[in-house]
Amino acid sequence: MTNLQKKYFEEIRLGLMKSVGYRNINQVPRLEKIVLNIGVGEAIGEPKKLESASAELAAITGQRPAIKRARKSISNFKLRAGMPIGCMVTLRGDRMYEFLERLVNVAIPRIRDFRGIPSKSFDGRGNYTFGITEQIIFPEIEYDKIDKIRGMNITLVTTAGTDKEGLELLQALGMPFKRN
Repeated sequence: MTNLQKKYFEEIRLGLMKSVGYRNINQVPRLEKIVLNIGVGEAIGEPKKLESASAELAAITGQRPAIKRARKSISNFKLRAGMPIGCMVTLRGDRMYEFLERLVNVAIPRIRDFRGIPSKSFDGRGNYTFGITEQIIFPEIEYDKIDKIRGMNITLVTTAGTDKEGLELLQALGMPFKRN
């Protein structure tokens, strides 16, 4: 059990229960999963690019990524249905909390000119998605061994019913949102 996980179960959950006024401890929103996704458009011409992106995602998360394939053909991009086009990882449980702790405390502060993550990227059901433009903010990536700087999308899926509840949960977990 990670430090963040202990903090959630011992402090954050009870604090959210009191502040929002939930009657049951099971009504309190919690983090369900974290999904990381890298789209590799260059994989159409060079399949090695997808392998390197997959290896980097595996180093960041500690879990082997699933290769995602194109759903339909697009002739302008020379893309055929079924061609490998990206990779993704779904984190749950201990790995999820450990990744979120590293993301908040180590990786996000390494972003250049960082002033906070915008709080407008909620989907209406309490889930939050944001993009990172450089994978080198993670200390697991060796700068000399990367072939290209890539971005990724990170989705934090919660059990919160509304965006407000999701925002309160993520702020309590330590996400550095911009001040309005």
